[in-house]
Amino acid sequence: MLLKTIRTFKWIAVGALLLMVLSACGGVQQQNAAVEGNNESKAKVIRIGYQKYGVPNFLKVRGGLEKRLEQDGVAVEWTEFPGGPQLLEALNVGSIDLGHTGEAPPIFAQAAGAPLVYLAHEASRPHSEAILVLQDSPVQSVADLKGKKIALNKGSNVHYLLVKLLEQAGLQYSDVKPVFLPPADARAAFERGSVDAWAIWDPYLASAQKNLDVRIVADGEGVVNNFEFYLAVRSFAENNPDIIDALFEELNKAGDWANANHKELAKLLSPQLGIDIPSLELASSRREYNSVPISDNVIAEQQKVADTFAKLGLIPQPIQVKEALSNRK
Repeated sequence: MLLKTIRTFKWIAVGALLLMVLSACGGVQQQNAAVEGNNESKAKVIRIGYQKYGVPNFLKVRGGLEKRLEQDGVAVEWTEFPGGPQLLEALNVGSIDLGHTGEAPPIFAQAAGAPLVYLAHEASRPHSEAILVLQDSPVQSVADLKGKKIALNKGSNVHYLLVKLLEQAGLQYSDVKPVFLPPADARAAFERGSVDAWAIWDPYLASAQKNLDVRIVADGEGVVNNFEFYLAVRSFAENNPDIIDALFEELNKAGDWANANHKELAKLLSPQLGIDIPSLELASSRREYNSVPISDNVIAEQQKVADTFAKLGLIPQPIQVKEALSNRK
């Protein structure tokens, strides 16, 4: 009986010792995981989403950012998107770290719960987006669009342009028939007459003006700001301030060069974008390439966009744009 009791205590002691060892191993593993997590918070790759036209586009072509970050062991990956909504969808699912879009896409993305943060914006450029019709169209004014089919990229800057132009003309959003298509498909539908009008931005707008027999019914002058924003995943921006600072230094260098060299810029981008040089020169003449910090006034303007879309039921719930502000100075 005594021998049996001794054996029992022996196995209890062994079990207790084993539990202590496993607990210690688990603690070490947790500590190692924490250390690895801290190490991984500093990115070794910056994944940038860009569109057909803009400072990120020719920063990519010139290669300045790669040279700048290479010395810090940071690589750059670029992904092109047909429009801002598609770009921010990729940001929301973690496929990219940052990118640039017009004023409307961030509203839809924030309303959908995307972990985005505003970093900076470019100057207002209301002439860089417009509603086009074919030259022989009976549509002469925005009011004439009542009951007409209008091609546009859903959730893009021109979505807001259309809403505000209709409002100015005394029409409701429900008075027109939006046809949601990305730029290439929208142009094809527009050319074959499947839609009555096309709401579009540069450089697609400039290309249509130079290569199609079209008229501008109205652009953004006096109606919208048409800001372009730089946005990032909040965690990426907060964990990598040095990379963000380097990015904007290189963006501003590229922007300064572009402002002074419209012709050279067009020649550089034409083979990359598949858009003719005259169209790119026209697009460049309508904007300035610079980035500036987000101001209270700009956020107030963005809130107007958000409130407009919420009122129309285009986003699922009202949002506060200021909640997507960056702590970056």
